[in-house]
Amino acid sequence: MKKVVELKNINMAFEQKGKFLQRERHIHVLRDVNLDIYAGEIVAVVGESGCGKTTLGRIITGILRPTTGEVLVEGENIYKFDIKKFFRTREKVQFIQQDSYAALNPVKTIAASLRAPIKYHYRHKTYLQIETQIKELLVKVGLNPPAQFLSKYPHMLSGGQRQRILMARAISLDPALIVADEPVSMIDVSMRRSILNLMSELNQSDNISFVYITHDLATARYIAQNGRIVVMYLGEIVEEGKIDEVIANPCHPYTQALIATVPTPDPKIARIKKEIPIKSMDLGSLENRDEGCVFFDRCPYASSECKAKIDYLKIGDTKVKCIKAKELNK
Repeated sequence: MKKVVELKNINMAFEQKGKFLQRERHIHVLRDVNLDIYAGEIVAVVGESGCGKTTLGRIITGILRPTTGEVLVEGENIYKFDIKKFFRTREKVQFIQQDSYAALNPVKTIAASLRAPIKYHYRHKTYLQIETQIKELLVKVGLNPPAQFLSKYPHMLSGGQRQRILMARAISLDPALIVADEPVSMIDVSMRRSILNLMSELNQSDNISFVYITHDLATARYIAQNGRIVVMYLGEIVEEGKIDEVIANPCHPYTQALIATVPTPDPKIARIKKEIPIKSMDLGSLENRDEGCVFFDRCPYASSECKAKIDYLKIGDTKVKCIKAKELNK
């Protein structure tokens, strides 16, 4: 299967300096992240707030450059391109923000917001062709009739309608991959399913890959029901595999704890859920990190051997970063 994007040994660190800080702080947001995204698949990235999900999404789209590591789009390292080729390649990977209102210019109409990227990237198109494409995009994302929305401003639309506008703007450039960062978290519960269904339809009809970033396991399972799940904790991927397999049989203690907190109507899954008595409710620090397991301070199974550098284990089709995973899942 064709790889759309590859992340190789990605590390992202920020230095905090200031006259009010007693010392310089080294914040290691992502550590040794490797991830392949294939054509036409949906990957759900889940984890607590502050675990590095959004930073990962911004690196995938080229908005942030990692401190070390490589970002390959269709097999080529984007940071070895000249500036023109870099931006042409970035067109293939689009980003949809969580806050739809902040993502749209409040003083521009919807027509103007959709027209701008098409006009910039497809300069050979006539005004009439662009206007026709804008109307087709609105119909495609479920905003019909399009004439009803073209002259409106962002504040005149609902949160769900604004998210559809962002989706229309993203697909206007024919991307191979869309990174959606918590796209339904600020939308009424009644509208969330329709946005998730729209993403699924675009995935199937246009073969667009999606990276769906969320802290909500329920929506992750719904959108990526035939795809993969990536579980992150403190800037590392601790578990990765087919979503149904990971949810039915979580291997990493953190994934087990995460799933145990979510109510499920499925009695089969409910019966096999493992209650994990984690040692602390605090998320831990990204500053001055050790080489060992990132979940060490909260894990009830942690021992001295967990403080050493840990490699991934394979359990079936699942990849898990825990030296005790096989022992705990016998």
